[in-house]
Amino acid sequence: MKVNRNGQAEVLSHANLDDLFNVMPDRYRSLFGICYFTGCRIAEAIQLKRDDVGIRSITFRRQTTKTQKTRTVKINPQLAKIMTEADLPETGYLFPAKDGDGHLSTRAADLVLRKYCDYLGIKGVSTHSFRRTALTHMSNGGVPLRHIQEISGHSSLASLQKYLEVSEEQKEEAIAVLGF
Repeated sequence: MKVNRNGQAEVLSHANLDDLFNVMPDRYRSLFGICYFTGCRIAEAIQLKRDDVGIRSITFRRQTTKTQKTRTVKINPQLAKIMTEADLPETGYLFPAKDGDGHLSTRAADLVLRKYCDYLGIKGVSTHSFRRTALTHMSNGGVPLRHIQEISGHSSLASLQKYLEVSEEQKEEAIAVLGF
């Protein structure tokens, strides 16, 4: 768990996600929805421009990704609904800074998230929680790691696996299949 900016960001439960998305304003629901439904980093999401978002997919440009590789991710129907409900700009950055100069900062996004997590009493969460949560949920849902790697943009399976949380229940279930 992340404490005072140390440790790994908490993986959110479906109930935590539901609670957060129900209290956040549309703009931030869209921002964190993009992070969750595409498995992207917050820095990638805040730098998205209207031209990067199509009807069926979002393109993360190489100059905004950590690996310097462009990737395109299909838009989940639930994300499409969230984004449609938000009043996002028709041109320029999807998440402009309040002063209109550039895009929202990662710090500003973090402060907003902390506000709603504090309100709900959710601990250990950071903006990176949405990425870890998405990747863990996909893995738990049986999505092959290679597919998750393509979506997340990780350069290797080893780096991807650091993001995946394994619960005590999953460990018990794994041990339970052993026998002869």
